[in-house]
Amino acid sequence: MIILVFFVAHWFLSLFFQTFFQHRYASHRMFTTSKGWERAFYLMAYFFEGASFLNPRAYALMHREHHAYSDTEKDPHSPHFFKDVYQMTIATAKTFRDHVKRTKDPEARFGGHYPEWPLIDRMGSSILSRVLFGAAYTCFYIAFATHWWMFLLLIIHFLMGPIHGAIVNWCGHKYGYANFDNKDKSKNTTPFDFLMLGELFQNNHHKYPNSANFGKKWFEFDPVYPVMRLMHSLRIIRLRKTI
Repeated sequence: MIILVFFVAHWFLSLFFQTFFQHRYASHRMFTTSKGWERAFYLMAYFFEGASFLNPRAYALMHREHHAYSDTEKDPHSPHFFKDVYQMTIATAKTFRDHVKRTKDPEARFGGHYPEWPLIDRMGSSILSRVLFGAAYTCFYIAFATHWWMFLLLIIHFLMGPIHGAIVNWCGHKYGYANFDNKDKSKNTTPFDFLMLGELFQNNHHKYPNSANFGKKWFEFDPVYPVMRLMHSLRIIRLRKTI
């Protein structure tokens, strides 16, 4: 039971900070916050994403390209230009590494404030950090796993970020329904969206990219949005006024 709890906690906490911090904050500036809270979110993203920590600035650079060139040949991860999800994921990883290198180039900066913490960026992207997190996951499983097959879950722990990205980028642009004609192939993949904390409402998100609530129809529930509303009411963050 403890292994299952650990796996579910890592899945959703890693996913929460990827959608909340790298996606909704770094890429789209859906809310503002103080420098202190920004640093706190930065540290929590690093801790919970662990072995697959994503450089927020590189994430924002690549994600903005995805919106600008959605489902065209310039899209960094459209599933319609790859024969399978594995090929798309490998290509996306390579593109992301290129964007990490671009973060050192002043010309790659875009207007407005976005999170940047060079120490955490270097540490979180280092091989040593990824290996240490991987070792920590493995030690936890050695201590608490009761069946051999549980160790197979370690692969998901090691690659949590890329796996989340692969599910969202592949399914969110291939399967489901569309509320809006966005001139691309974005879809809403309900009801599986709940397992991805709102990220699979891709069609809605591409229509309203700066809206903090990814759900638009009465039956579409974005579980991260109420958390953001609570943070807003507690004055931890300030949500932008959008549709």
